[in-house]
Amino acid sequence: MDSLTQIVLGAAIGEAVLGKKVGNKAMLYGAIAGTIPDLDSFAPLFTDTLSAIEIHRGFTHSIVFSILFAPIFGWLISKIEKKTGVGWKGWSWLMFWGFLTHPLLDAHTTWGTQLFWPLDLRLAYKNIFVIDPLYTLPFLVFVILAMRSKRGSIKRRKYNNLGLIISSAYILCTIGLKGITYFKFKEALEEQNISYLQLQTRPSPFNTIMWSANVELEDAYLLGDYSIFDSHPIKFKRIPKNHFLVDSFKNTNNLDRVIAISEGWYTISKRDEKLYFNDLRFGALDSEDENPKFVFSYLLKQENNKLVVEEVPRDPEEAKAVIMKLGNRILGN
Repeated sequence: MDSLTQIVLGAAIGEAVLGKKVGNKAMLYGAIAGTIPDLDSFAPLFTDTLSAIEIHRGFTHSIVFSILFAPIFGWLISKIEKKTGVGWKGWSWLMFWGFLTHPLLDAHTTWGTQLFWPLDLRLAYKNIFVIDPLYTLPFLVFVILAMRSKRGSIKRRKYNNLGLIISSAYILCTIGLKGITYFKFKEALEEQNISYLQLQTRPSPFNTIMWSANVELEDAYLLGDYSIFDSHPIKFKRIPKNHFLVDSFKNTNNLDRVIAISEGWYTISKRDEKLYFNDLRFGALDSEDENPKFVFSYLLKQENNKLVVEEVPRDPEEAKAVIMKLGNRILGN
């Protein structure tokens, strides 16, 4: 999830663990704990594109990281906050839960997280977008109300608990919506007599009213959208896999790595004589376009007899246009 959401969650966890003893300092350190796992986002500054992607939501988002580093940070905070009377165990417990709840929440997004690192297992439930105002804003309001209430008061505990309960209830609702919309896509495929290999669904940006689907066929993928306000049948757009375009790179290490990152959900496109690897899991910028661009796309080029993979920068103006279209599409087809 986005940084603000993780800060809010961390602050609420900090309050739940130590708020009664140290008040707003628990929220402060909880917010810090909720931010620390995302320091892996700075990996692109120090390494290549593929390595940075592989590192993202890896070690720092694991149970191992939470166990190893919570005592270290807990000890440091206990030295800084000697006057609170809370020992390193109390601060370590706060940091542990701040670290752990971060990847637990991230696991609900499309990218997912390697909670069980070093095992090669990424949890990605795909039931909430990385930025969802309906999750974050009510949660933020309750955390602010708790922060402004007297330390140890019933009102403070009530506000904090309400924030945790309502946000968690929303997550459960998104899981239910994912199930409902999954069967809507499945029914549409059956009604249109489409035989397929796999079906994946995910929420569209910033909401859980409209959902998107990737459908794998033998030689292509189908992309589809469904809003709970739709009144017309679901339409699917066919995108050829074009995997043959990278036959010359087969069995090269970097191609294998980027395919593994996409979990096999990818197409190859050619524009201006350049090859692009498109990760389908996050959808197209404009699925109505004849030759759509994708949210995560990588330029493939050969340098010194080696395949080089570079992430394609996203165009802010293009993103704005997509968001404007999205607002109308959510209201139904």
